[in-house]
Order: sequence, then C-alpha cells, then structure tokens
Amino acid sequence: MNIIVPAKLNEAKDKMILLDQTLLPIETKYIEIVKVEDTWEAIKKLRVRGAPAIGVAAGFGVYLGVKDSMAKTYDEFYKEFKEAKDYLASSRPTAVNLFWALDRMERKLIEEKDKSILEIKECLLEESEEILKEDQEMCKKISEYGLSLLKPEMGLLTHCNAGGIATSGYGTALGPMYLGQEKGYNFKVFSDETRPLNQGSRLTAWELNEAGIDVTVICDNMASIVMKQGKINAVLVGCDRVAANGDTANKIGTSGVAILAKEYGIPFYVLGPTSTIDMDTPTGDDINIELRESKEIYNGFGKVTAPPQVKFYNPAFDVTDNKYITAIITEKGIVEPPFEENLKKLF
Repeated sequence: MNIIVPAKLNEAKDKMILLDQTLLPIETKYIEIVKVEDTWEAIKKLRVRGAPAIGVAAGFGVYLGVKDSMAKTYDEFYKEFKEAKDYLASSRPTAVNLFWALDRMERKLIEEKDKSILEIKECLLEESEEILKEDQEMCKKISEYGLSLLKPEMGLLTHCNAGGIATSGYGTALGPMYLGQEKGYNFKVFSDETRPLNQGSRLTAWELNEAGIDVTVICDNMASIVMKQGKINAVLVGCDRVAANGDTANKIGTSGVAILAKEYGIPFYVLGPTSTIDMDTPTGDDINIELRESKEIYNGFGKVTAPPQVKFYNPAFDVTDNKYITAIITEKGIVEPPFEENLKKLF
C-alpha cells in the first residue's frame, strides 16, 4: 500500500514537508515549512490535523524553531527552545499528542544538557525523526489489533478522519480497513461527512477511495438510519485524548454516533496510540474542548449558509462517555472495561 506521510523533513533536514489537508480533495499540495510561526499556523488552521500527525509536526516544528539558534550556552539555548515550545503548545488545546511530543523533545534536550549546542541540535533532530518512525510502527500494530475484532464483508462506520493523513502510516481508525483491504476482507465503509469542516467526506472518503476501498459518504444525521437498516456491524473512530477513566474526546459528533451504536447493539471501538491516553486527566469533564470561530459554520467553504449576525456555537470536539465504548484499541493491545482499571495496566 502507498503510505502517505503528511509531515516529514526534507533530505537536507532544514524544512518540513507538509501535506496541506485544507485543499483536499480538490488539490494535493505539499508545502514547505521552516519558521516556527508557520508550524503554529499549520496546526491551528488544520493544514495538518489528526492527533498523531499533530505530534509529529510539533516535534519537527520545535526542532526547526531552534535549528539555527546562535546561542552560545545551554541556558540561552534552553530559553529559546522553551519559547518555541510554549508558542507551539498554544496552537490547539485538545489533542494531547501536541503536548506529548513537545514534552518529549524537551526531555531529550535536558538529557543531553552536558553536550555542545551543536550536538544537542543533532539529538533533537534524531528525536523528532524517532517520533515519526514510532508513529508508523504504532499504526501498524493498532491496525492488526483492530482487524482481529472484525470479519470479512462487514459494514463499518467511521467519523471524521483517522487515517494515514492523520498519522504517518496506516492510520488508527482506518488502519484495520487498509489491512483488511490487503487481505481481501471486502469491507463496506460508511463515512460520516463530519461537520463543520467535512473531514469525513473531504479526507476519509478521499484516502479510502484512493486505496480502492468501498466507501459511501453519509451526512452526519444519517448514521441512525443506516444502523437501523443493518448496514453497520461496527463503528471505528480515532481519538484526540483519552481520560484515565476511558472517556474519550474526538471530533464533534462522535458522542452521538456512540450513543446510537449502543442503542442498536453495534460495537463502538476507539483506536489510538497510548500517547493519546492522559492519565493526568481523571474524566472527560476535565478535557479542555477547543472552540473555533463561527465562520466555519456559516461560511466554511465560501458560501453563506446562515445569517452571520446570529449566534453560533462551534466546539471542535465532544466527549464520549466510557459507558458507550466497547473497547479502546492501542498499539499495546485491546483494552476493555473497566477502563479505569485496565488503562493503568498499559503503563
């Protein structure tokens, strides 16, 4: 399978090459990023999106932010690094991978504090590329665990986009679909459009179609009828943050899909790396939900669909209560309820 890598360094290791996902599916364009401000903008504006891919981009972004530092001492260099790190951390609040990757880069810097500035930069470069490599390995493992729960010819529903362009490999929620395609499982996939930015129709449908997978786009409010008609045998979604009790934040609309799946007796699987599990966040009530600008609702694609002068509420995520989740699938295995006890075992 052709692996799409949405964020990587060029051969010279002085630029990040980023797939601009805001242009899909009309245009496939890769942009070059050098400045930390451009990394911030790319994350904020969803040019790169999906929790794992955001983490990869953050690792590369903070490295590029200090690559050309003229600092002479460790303290000076660390100060510059912290400024770049804190700035990137302000780009989006919900996806824990952003902070995980930035904290990991900072730990590497501190571990190598006795080395020269040049050597520390090289260590940061290696660490950022290790994040990418580990993400690719993680996707494959999650995909294998996920596929073990599925059978050929199943109808699968997914929400938003948790595929190769949201990670750096097979993806998380879409990974079992790709593996199934390779093994001849002949899945029938239904992709919610996912409002207000249509990641499901613009991105998921695009990449599944590119891979030759049978995919049907439905509007978000059509999930109930296709479930009632027996077309859905399992729901697979990604996650941006998992609380210690198993409550899960994902793209807005996921919670409603989970509630419907429970009503119709359909297993609801959350797929994501252990880096999205935040054991310092007790429950979903403690997850900071990003609010985005109202224009995305009334004029997100250049056509006004509501009076701009009325009020708008645009949360980017919602939280699915753990009682609606059948299992959380990670690169370390399949976690079933009780999540509060079993998630701890991963660590």
